[in-house]
Amino acid sequence: MDDSNKPQISCSKNGPYIVKDLENLENSRGQRLPTKKVMLLCRCGGSSTKPFCDQTHTKNGFSGKKLTDGSKDKRDNYIGMHLTIHDNRGICAHIGKCTDGLPAVFRLRKEPWINPSGASGNQIIETIKQCPSGALSYSIGIAEHRDHEREAKIFVSKNGPYFVTGGIELPDEKRNAGASKEHYALCRCGASKNKPFCDGSHWNNNFKDDNN
Repeated sequence: MDDSNKPQISCSKNGPYIVKDLENLENSRGQRLPTKKVMLLCRCGGSSTKPFCDQTHTKNGFSGKKLTDGSKDKRDNYIGMHLTIHDNRGICAHIGKCTDGLPAVFRLRKEPWINPSGASGNQIIETIKQCPSGALSYSIGIAEHRDHEREAKIFVSKNGPYFVTGGIELPDEKRNAGASKEHYALCRCGASKNKPFCDGSHWNNNFKDDNN
């Protein structure tokens, strides 16, 4: 693809995501959704035509302001027998791919919450690859492994954020420490304090999207 036609996402002020030149938009039902050269995706959580914007943000008081103080925006390194795990809690979307997938390493309500020697290197690598937000990555020796070779795609997750893969550009948005530019999770419930990125608030506000 010509760089001039590379997919791009921008955030309108207190309004939807403006998505340009994206061909692959898919929901959790496995349905390929229609795309246009320029389309508007809801991020206030209130649209009746999710994932597309229906202008509800003009009525429900949606604000795109980032409210987090940035105190969690730091990378912690957990050195194990096989590799080093890097983690930035400031961009975790709390999807649970790590804690559900490999609880011997990613341990809820324990300190430290990551045990980098709790499973084989291959198990840890495969689990980290499932992280949609980019909060987790790993290093073997001095080489860090963070991004993947994937097509440009937005996945509308079930009652959760947009999972973005394939290096879709997100200009004018500050990235957290060590954050991936190849994959990230964008809020679509309207409640994240770390907008435009998901912080797991969809769990607390019981966000629902029965159609996707």
